[in-house]
Amino acid sequence: MAKATKKQALGRGLSALLKDPENDIQSVSDKNADKVVGNIVELDITAIEVNPFQPRSSFNTEALEELASSIRELGVIQPITVRKLDFNKYQLVSGERRFRASKIVGLETIPAYIRIANDQESLEMALVENIQRQDLDPIEIALSYQRLIDEIQLTQEKLSERVGKKRSTITNYMRLLRLDPIIQTGIRDGFMSMGHGRALVNIDKKTDQIALYERIIGENLSVRDTERAVKAYQEGNGYTKQVKKNAAPPPFTKKASKELGNHLAAKVTVNATENGKGKIMIPFNSEEEFQRIKKLIVGE
Repeated sequence: MAKATKKQALGRGLSALLKDPENDIQSVSDKNADKVVGNIVELDITAIEVNPFQPRSSFNTEALEELASSIRELGVIQPITVRKLDFNKYQLVSGERRFRASKIVGLETIPAYIRIANDQESLEMALVENIQRQDLDPIEIALSYQRLIDEIQLTQEKLSERVGKKRSTITNYMRLLRLDPIIQTGIRDGFMSMGHGRALVNIDKKTDQIALYERIIGENLSVRDTERAVKAYQEGNGYTKQVKKNAAPPPFTKKASKELGNHLAAKVTVNATENGKGKIMIPFNSEEEFQRIKKLIVGE
């Protein structure tokens, strides 16, 4: 406990140093920069702006509330990372969920690691750190890879080295961006897996992609079923033409989805075939949200 108190006191001391106009650190070569850069500093939340390069485009409100509750009880355990913009002005590099949740709680300060970087370095740090540490969905990861290639001008080989992933893995993610936006949204919302998407991307015509996507959802096709459907389509067997006839789910699924969704306070999808065989899908955005849903299901 004494160790934690000492660290917090040190953070407050460094914060005071940063608020001194005579110690306005702008580069790693400035006086006292070694005391600040890379260390944990308690920063005023009002002095921090969000990162325009943040790859995560949506934040689950309920998951944020749960994180806020944890922060209210335990504080911010993992510091955010910021870069210094100007005197007592900072920009997020990573940790936007913690930052948003801390604002919900009403914290005035937040522990942060400080880095000094230009916009390109900040973008690269934000994208790479989020790919490695955050629970991004496959489409967000694909978009992050694409931005690293386009905006940082990395080759796939260099990108592979930078993020520690095989080039084939990166290629598989980026191919998902060839899917129709409706299907990309379906993957992001958890209605089907990346494996389904990897199969669908082999269909070039977007209308036929959507037709088979509707069949996947309506008939609960597995990844293997989807691969067979795509193969049949490519062989000219018109596998997607029966979609409208077969895609309508039994009436009970809509009511069940609504009732379970209300009970679990989550987006629940119940899919079933005409004979009643089906599955229940409950996407979650964090381990905290998973544990909450689990407790409601098993009654812990």
